[in-house]
Amino acid sequence: MHLNSVRCRSLLACLFTCAFSPLASALEPCGSQGLAVQVLGSGGPELQDKRASSSYLVWDNGQARLLIDAGGGSALRFGESGAQMSQLDVLLFTHFHVDHSGDFAALIKSSWFEERKRPLPIYGPPGNDFMPSTTEFVSDLFGDKQGAYRYLSELLEPGQEGSYKMQPHNVIADATPLPVFRSGDLAISAVRVIHGAVPALAWRVELGGKAIVFSGDTNGEGESLVRLAANSDLFVAHNAVPEEAVGIERRLHMPPSVIGQIAGDAHVKHLVLSHRMLRTLGKEDQTQSEIRKRYSGPLAFANDLDCFPVR
Repeated sequence: MHLNSVRCRSLLACLFTCAFSPLASALEPCGSQGLAVQVLGSGGPELQDKRASSSYLVWDNGQARLLIDAGGGSALRFGESGAQMSQLDVLLFTHFHVDHSGDFAALIKSSWFEERKRPLPIYGPPGNDFMPSTTEFVSDLFGDKQGAYRYLSELLEPGQEGSYKMQPHNVIADATPLPVFRSGDLAISAVRVIHGAVPALAWRVELGGKAIVFSGDTNGEGESLVRLAANSDLFVAHNAVPEEAVGIERRLHMPPSVIGQIAGDAHVKHLVLSHRMLRTLGKEDQTQSEIRKRYSGPLAFANDLDCFPVR
């Protein structure tokens, strides 16, 4: 059953569904009270399903604290969410496929018109012969010599203390969670995950005594994701391939059975499935059936702008 759309057949079923259905953004802004994750982009690289590509906001009592990925279409969703770039403490990338990074420049351009008075730390994976590192990616866009948008290079050059400048960092992680960033009550750690030849990270955000984990794109091999997601309050996993996936699809992404195994082994409290591509849309019943063999907790399928309170 699709948890968000199933008709309640009993009071118990209705209570369970309502307890983990996303808040309707029309009723109240996401995260206006307490901690919440808003899905800006629930889709993949395909444009035909009318979803933005992967991107997530973490809200804390009405403040957008951090952004994870910036896939195509997510800049528009960012604006629709009511968030402002001036609010963000940090921006994280899982990897640099277009459907995770394509709107980054648009967000930075938007930030030019806001009253941000502090640096913007940006963390992501290192590079290889196939993909740029985080520092290279930012420089390729905004560097003062060869950057595609070098007219905005002022935002990347060293500046006065307290001014708004981008601060990109490469995160070299392995299978053990690596502390990456801390500011007040916000702590962030990462592990390396397998996504074919593409350097990729999964992220754990700890805030207000709660833990949120974002798998990013990965085939789920190894123990790194289980370690990162251990006892997390909310686990956002990518449902990019169906159970029967083989070949390159399976080498890049984890099928529902692997998602369920990781969620179960990590004892996560709530599971949200995002990055829902055309090959998985319409297969929610099959997906949930496979996951339920290994994980019995609350489960939701994400759509753009869904808001998930973290309780």
